[in-house]
Amino acid sequence: MSKGAAATTNGKKEAFKLDGPESQFGVVLMCPDCRNPVPNIIEDFSSGDYVCGDCGLVLGDRIIDTRSEWRTFANDDGDDPSRVGNAANPLLDGDQLDTIISRGDGGSGMARDLNRTQGRTTAQRHERNLVQAYKEISALCDACDMPKTIVDISKQLYKKVEDDKLFKGKNNDAIIAACIFLACRRESVPRTFKEICALTKVDKKDVGRTFKFLKTKLKEQTATTSSNDLIDRFCSNLSLDQETNRITKLLADKANDLENVSGKSPVSIASACIYMASHLTGNGRDAKDISRIAGVGEATIKTTYKILYQYRSTLLTPEVLRKGSPASEANLINP
Repeated sequence: MSKGAAATTNGKKEAFKLDGPESQFGVVLMCPDCRNPVPNIIEDFSSGDYVCGDCGLVLGDRIIDTRSEWRTFANDDGDDPSRVGNAANPLLDGDQLDTIISRGDGGSGMARDLNRTQGRTTAQRHERNLVQAYKEISALCDACDMPKTIVDISKQLYKKVEDDKLFKGKNNDAIIAACIFLACRRESVPRTFKEICALTKVDKKDVGRTFKFLKTKLKEQTATTSSNDLIDRFCSNLSLDQETNRITKLLADKANDLENVSGKSPVSIASACIYMASHLTGNGRDAKDISRIAGVGEATIKTTYKILYQYRSTLLTPEVLRKGSPASEANLINP
């Protein structure tokens, strides 16, 4: 083996550089007394020293043991060499470094009782309320397949409400519903008031009033839901093809410009356009089915469709009835 220049530092350890192919390994720690080109360095973690295995010279002290922990601190039986507790949760208050009594004690049940008693005495009421609200938000969002981003933002909004005490003494269910609805608006995941009310079992007026107050206090600038925002989800739930979806969006764009339709809700316009487009392409859906998916009354759908049918010459553009499309004006039903 080829050797290079060696340098000692305070007579304790030496950096030895190799000139040959071994130089790719960088700096090698070696004993300044033995000068063995193949150092026999022992890491004595019990004393925290680097020791030469040949002559016993201490080359370094106060070293840090980077190996896995040999003890286990898990509540259950098993291998858990973790040195730290759970990750800090930014949605909870405090330093979150409390000591927790393990539940496992061999089956006597005493540790479980102690754990429960400690939980009652140490957990703050405010934190317990937050945890309960977070569980409810997660359950509600999972029930209607909302993305995780909506869950996280809803929790952040709720914590902001609790910290600022914006709704002290108000209906907690209405606050949760408003937070979910505002999170949907912020992330462009369109949900109607009726859907949120049906999900949370809260009165529509309470949700609307709380949502407006929350939006004002938090100075949120969110866009309103348009009919096109709802069409994709409604068409998917009705098992309609892409061509019907495309025609529905074209009809909705034109319908919003009509004087007699512009004042109607986005849900009503979207539902009526789906009703019209499905019949245009020969995949007609009954008003009852659309009503069940969209949450709009059958009479509302048929009344809006009647207006669209009157303006069919304006709505049925060449782009709607393009070549190769199954759409045909002859397929429309007379209201």
